[in-house]
Amino acid sequence: MAIANPYQYIQCQLNQGVGELILDRVEKHNAFDEVMINEMITAIEAFDENDQCQQLILRANGKNFSAGADLNWMRKQAKMDFEQNLNDAHELAKLMHVLDKFPKPTIALVNGAAFGGALGLICCCDIAIANERASFCLSEVKLGLIPAVISPYVVRAMGNRQARRYMLTAERFSATVALTHQIIHEVNDDLDAAAQPFIEAFNANSPQGMAWVKTLVSHLEDGVINDATLAHTSEQIARIRVSDEGQEGLNAFFEKRSPSWRAQSTKSSAKTDAQGAQ
Repeated sequence: MAIANPYQYIQCQLNQGVGELILDRVEKHNAFDEVMINEMITAIEAFDENDQCQQLILRANGKNFSAGADLNWMRKQAKMDFEQNLNDAHELAKLMHVLDKFPKPTIALVNGAAFGGALGLICCCDIAIANERASFCLSEVKLGLIPAVISPYVVRAMGNRQARRYMLTAERFSATVALTHQIIHEVNDDLDAAAQPFIEAFNANSPQGMAWVKTLVSHLEDGVINDATLAHTSEQIARIRVSDEGQEGLNAFFEKRSPSWRAQSTKSSAKTDAQGAQ
């Protein structure tokens, strides 16, 4: 089911609980500017608020996932003063943040080139799958710039040591290398088929549980294990055990039945199919 929207550079769909945010600026290799960034933020927030959306796929039309920043947008930035550039950067930072903190599972399907800021989008997703012709590049230093806004997500994914190399050299690297450095999880030319097991797994799991996992993992990003960490993790498991969904999951397991969210997922999918047929 296509979602009615005024977007110029993206498309949005929702089918059987699976939302899709599709980059659709093919003539510019899906390079993004301030308009496209704003559209992506708006779409992600709308998917967040839509109860029928249980997971989100980020993908692109055309031969390439995204060439990164649009050249005309970069020309505008070169003429902006500091405050204007700061406001501009805040919007890109917001895009990365809302995608990274999206409370439902996210999958990036990467076809072709993914340069600059596109790597940030990929690293913000929970799962990333690329086809064999995909290639990646952190090219900012070639222009006298740095990959500042996307750096927290890229460094988290590939580690500080490898991030130094690829941010300093601006070298282009393959999907196989991206897999080695944890930018992506799988290389597969059939992106839809590769995504299906993840979609099915997410559909089977507790929506609250998955949302809490994302928050938990985010809380543990600094790698520190101390008394505060032990207290936080103990509190989290205690809280979710006594929550309605936690109780439902435990009772369903011991009663050898499907938990309620499985039935709700089926109803949601059927409703979406019915709407799409109208």
